[in-house]
Amino acid sequence: MSDQQTAQQPGTIAGESHSEWALRPWLLGAVLAAAGLAIHFSGGGAGPYVKVGWRAALAAFLFFGSLSFAFLVERERWKGALVFALGTGVVMAGLAWRAVGGGDSIADPEYGFFAGVIATGLALPMYQAGFHRTRFATPYRTLHESAWSDAISGAGALAFMGAAWLMLALMAELFHLLKIDFLRDLMNKDWFGWIWSGAAFGAALGVLWNELKIIGTLQRLVMVVLSILAVPMALGLALFLLAMIVSGPDVLWEATRSATPILLTCAAGAWVLANAIVRDSDDDASHNRVLRIAGLVLALSILPLTVFAAISLGTRVAQYGLSPERLWGLVAIGVACAYGLAWLVAVLRGWRGKAQSGGWMARIRESNIHLAAAICVVALFLALPILDFGAISARSQIARLESGKVSPDRFDYAALRWDFGDAGRRALAGLASGKGDTAKFAKEAQAQKNRPYRTMTPAEVTDFLIRVQPSDPKLEKLVRDYIRDNRWACNEACVAIETRAPRDGKRHVAIVQGRSFAEVTLPEADTSGDVLAKEYPSVSGPDSKVEIRMIEKRYIFVDGKPLDRPLDDD
Repeated sequence: MSDQQTAQQPGTIAGESHSEWALRPWLLGAVLAAAGLAIHFSGGGAGPYVKVGWRAALAAFLFFGSLSFAFLVERERWKGALVFALGTGVVMAGLAWRAVGGGDSIADPEYGFFAGVIATGLALPMYQAGFHRTRFATPYRTLHESAWSDAISGAGALAFMGAAWLMLALMAELFHLLKIDFLRDLMNKDWFGWIWSGAAFGAALGVLWNELKIIGTLQRLVMVVLSILAVPMALGLALFLLAMIVSGPDVLWEATRSATPILLTCAAGAWVLANAIVRDSDDDASHNRVLRIAGLVLALSILPLTVFAAISLGTRVAQYGLSPERLWGLVAIGVACAYGLAWLVAVLRGWRGKAQSGGWMARIRESNIHLAAAICVVALFLALPILDFGAISARSQIARLESGKVSPDRFDYAALRWDFGDAGRRALAGLASGKGDTAKFAKEAQAQKNRPYRTMTPAEVTDFLIRVQPSDPKLEKLVRDYIRDNRWACNEACVAIETRAPRDGKRHVAIVQGRSFAEVTLPEADTSGDVLAKEYPSVSGPDSKVEIRMIEKRYIFVDGKPLDRPLDDD
């Protein structure tokens, strides 16, 4: 029996026997309910917002390990599923420990954790398809069906979990009519939420995995529906690329600053819709000539879209240097370009050897297997603490400063302080140990106690359009320093007016912009450990004396008209 015939049998998935198992929904419901309760207690009740490294590691181990086991376990083959789940849990636990335990010592640790999630998501269907045994000889159908079965069953289980919560809420309100609030109180308990969600998801997943024929039918239905969208998508992308050739890419860069994500999203959409036409095999692929042409256009459009995205991001890197986020963006673009180039080569090879290879669609399926394996390895490599994007970015920024590409007053010292991890702070300390304006600005960044809402370079603080009343250079410096660290207080141009006489070395200022203002005391007082609460009158009672009085208030007037609220009206 061939691999294709094996994969087409209703009771088969991933090239191995897959039988219905009556206990599967009960087992998965119990396993994930227990895992949910353990996650709640391991996280100290904080759920996904846990801030302690070992707690986050334990919660990640339980979450990813139990989910992997639920997707893989079979009645006769549970040992391999357990080993894979334990390995997945250990890897994700280490990444969670690093992301949470490392705090701000690591630049953008959430990206590394997300790379681990991608590696896990790719490894799961590859393991189901037997890739660990057959390597690149794995039939494309088995891998494709495994991935779609996981996606559809997972989405269905999530939908059922939502329906289960809706049903429980309805029952709670029903019993509330009888003044019985047991279910209401239970739903407010965090530990119950984890148990109920785990049990509902696991039970639904078990039922769906027992009905693979339905999942296969739903998969084909989704492919047919998506393939219909391929025609307008292909037409739109073809017109866009033609217009780009005529008008030149400069129009694109000038029209929007979000060119890169838009282009990558379009490339991802083209990839999904092209795969919906290519499908599992030539027999299953659409035989409609219009759809096949649309699939070919989509396959060929991915490379130019990703190249334009690379040029867009490269332009920003040339202007502003590297940062951890831009490095991760370069990784994403690199993956997209790899797909575009591989698909272009697949199309060319398919045309040249159509009779022997089955055409360009067969070549694309072959390249998908190689790319999935490569991306899984690359994602895992990037997730591990091997490359320090913070250190790479810090070296890039320091090189720009030392080469004169950016002047000391235009350099973003706050980014080194807050965005590049320990490597950035070490680079900032090196600048602060020097002399001149660079050392001065670096020391000011080191002195920052809180992360600015939106960072400003020293030059931007100096050039900012602001008028101080009465004119006072010392007060103006205090105001500009405040706006640098609290960018929300003044978006474009504003007026700072002193509201009362200085007292105890403090200046009281109202920063006016538009029809609103913010009252601040400069220099700012550290109120992190001593927050003063204003006393308000108690709620009026039957014997309270209620009366109307006139109170004199001070208002700020702009062009002869008062603003909407008085001063000192906190």
